[in-house]
Amino acid sequence: MIRVAIVGITGYTGEELLKILSKHPDVKITGLYGRAASETRDLKNIYPQFEKLNLKIEPLDANKIKENCDAVFLALPHAVAFEIVPQLVNAGVKVIDLSADFRLTNPEVYEKWYKVNHTAKEYIEKSVYGLSELNEESVKQAALLANPGCYPTTIALGLAPAIKNNIVDLKGVIIDAKSGISGAGRKSTQEYFQNEHPNFRAYKIAGTHRHIPEIEQELTVLSGSDVTVTFTPQIMPVERGMLSAIYVNLKKDLSSAQIIELYKEFYKGKPFVNVLDDGLLPAIKDAVNTNMCLIGLKVDKRTGKLIIISVIDNLVKGASGQAVQNMNIMFGLNQTAGLK
Repeated sequence: MIRVAIVGITGYTGEELLKILSKHPDVKITGLYGRAASETRDLKNIYPQFEKLNLKIEPLDANKIKENCDAVFLALPHAVAFEIVPQLVNAGVKVIDLSADFRLTNPEVYEKWYKVNHTAKEYIEKSVYGLSELNEESVKQAALLANPGCYPTTIALGLAPAIKNNIVDLKGVIIDAKSGISGAGRKSTQEYFQNEHPNFRAYKIAGTHRHIPEIEQELTVLSGSDVTVTFTPQIMPVERGMLSAIYVNLKKDLSSAQIIELYKEFYKGKPFVNVLDDGLLPAIKDAVNTNMCLIGLKVDKRTGKLIIISVIDNLVKGASGQAVQNMNIMFGLNQTAGLK
């Protein structure tokens, strides 16, 4: 059994991790921790539905974590993990970090977008970006795993086959992305329901969203040349789910059916990506509460564009489910363990 801890249990992603890991056949949960030094609390007082687990939420203590765990999931706000990650990695504990702290390969880019000094820079080069459909061999060897962001997951998976088959021009990529309100965290969700529900709005437009450097970094890795995107995120009046509509110019005269075949071949053997048949498009209800990324696409012959629709559950494939998928790969398990 893999002994695991969850740090940051009181957030959405911490709760989702607990849902998945408590049913995982190869996992024993040996520790639950808050986001800081605080009093020990009974889990059932925060999440009554988990009363039978008979677990407590303890103050954050790296020494205790590394004594009792083979792997730890960090579901923390950005910059909180800088102090504990080195302690855990140096002790041989596999770390799966769900924040952005180790996703960006250039610490100066991180500091620019997140407005904080990166105090664990030397660990960036030790981290592996955990989009396993594109990076599985590296994930297998990872000691520090940077779990991808939700928007970047939909976009990289949506574009990867087209980029790798060299059928699209990456100048002028437009991404119109919509997320359920849980993507902004519990505090923002509470404020949304108190002040503006139901509503549907764009936010952080015109190149200001923090996921932009991650999106551009990963598309640049895929293409081998610098990529700049236009990214417009929006909040939908639903709790969870994410849909990214991606618009790119085609280099070749291909039909929708031909491109779908390229996509199906690219993701052959990848259990958590489903490319839909010609004429079908995914909806968020199809992905909610699953670790799937569903992809539909259509060629607009009139404009010469490929339109890609990429859908996930932002809390599962966009966060906690993908983190467990990565843990499975890191420990040599079937990557679907605990996720089907």
